[in-house]
Amino acid sequence: MSRKRSISFYHKALEMLPGGVNSPVRAFKAIGIPPLFIDRAKGSRIWDVDGNEYIDYVGSWGPMILGHAHPKVVAALKRAVLKGTSFGAPTPLEVELAARVKKAFPSMELVRMVSSGTEAVMSAIRVARGYTGRDKIIKFEGCYHGHGDSLLVKAGSGATTFGVPDSLGVPEDLARHTLTAVYNNLESVKGLVSQYPGQIACIIVEPVAGNMGVIAPERGFLEGLRKICDEEGILLLFDEVITGFRVAYGGAQELYGIRADLTCLGKIIGGGLPVGVYGGRERIMEKVSPLGGVYQAGTLSGNPLAMTAGIETLDLLRSKKAYPDLEKKTSYLVENISISAEEKGIPLCINHATGMFTLFFTEGPVRDYRSAKTSDTNRFARFFTEMMKEGIYLPPSQFEAWFVSLAHTQKDLDRTIEACDHAFNAICSNE
Repeated sequence: MSRKRSISFYHKALEMLPGGVNSPVRAFKAIGIPPLFIDRAKGSRIWDVDGNEYIDYVGSWGPMILGHAHPKVVAALKRAVLKGTSFGAPTPLEVELAARVKKAFPSMELVRMVSSGTEAVMSAIRVARGYTGRDKIIKFEGCYHGHGDSLLVKAGSGATTFGVPDSLGVPEDLARHTLTAVYNNLESVKGLVSQYPGQIACIIVEPVAGNMGVIAPERGFLEGLRKICDEEGILLLFDEVITGFRVAYGGAQELYGIRADLTCLGKIIGGGLPVGVYGGRERIMEKVSPLGGVYQAGTLSGNPLAMTAGIETLDLLRSKKAYPDLEKKTSYLVENISISAEEKGIPLCINHATGMFTLFFTEGPVRDYRSAKTSDTNRFARFFTEMMKEGIYLPPSQFEAWFVSLAHTQKDLDRTIEACDHAFNAICSNE
């Protein structure tokens, strides 16, 4: 498997981009090899610039739930681009996508389109502070909510991969307003609420964690957060940038029957184009300018191409009965990979939710950030390299989710299981 052209592009990129990439986890630093440079993708497959073909479980980090370059999405975008790429003015497409979002997420009575998940979360937290008149927020260890200053405190995703949960450049005066609790541990939340009475604006949580690897909420955890917020006048903010339209059409709120006060969406609702949305109860969102005094704006918000891709993607998801198919595929992979690892004597804990899963190289269980960090990252790096040799492209970090798409076939799944078996054998033979 030649990687000559990828390596050449990487060396050129190092001269122009920090670390040769435009997002840290793409650098493959946790693996110790230069990253792949991708040329094209179709369905469940991607091809790098050297012509190597891979079954893809990154899916652009979640949004390619239909598979890459779905013909109906591509056709809709071709029609849309002929009308113009950006207007900086309202379009009917914004209204159409907002209507679909509201129908899927009844808690989002008013919504605001933005251009990324990070922007959605930053804006939603500002709304929470403006509405409550409070400054502090509670987040959870290992949960990543974008790179906003308030949120790079014990964050997940790339920060977890590199062992740097806090970022330089975040003022201490700002970071002190971010309180950190333990995921799946209500007592840690109650302790903070008691310590800072009447000071907490919101609790922000990934209802299914995806940025320290996939970790589902334990029974009573989300219900407990809802109860605490109701009793203390705190807003419950669900970051469903990953889980929205992924674990169910109505996201984790539909799956677990919990209604958030504010919700952030992204990924799938842009069909692969940059997009984000935040929204919530009407009386809260009425604080957003031009109705209220919480200011937020964006030139590319509601971009017609992103709206077009999102509308087409959501309509296809609605019509395809997607979620039983995604759950079936995910469960099949998890069960068979687990069997293979057990046969080889490799400690492995696999967590999953509909259409997403993570292989933790630890005995488990993995229920929070601290237990996720017991994973053998060196063993994961060897596994990743072997899987790449087998033609399987997966997230280059122990602490990320694999994403299954509707385009993955039974043949793809069986080939992936076979590749895992070969990779486990290779790991055992080298240890």
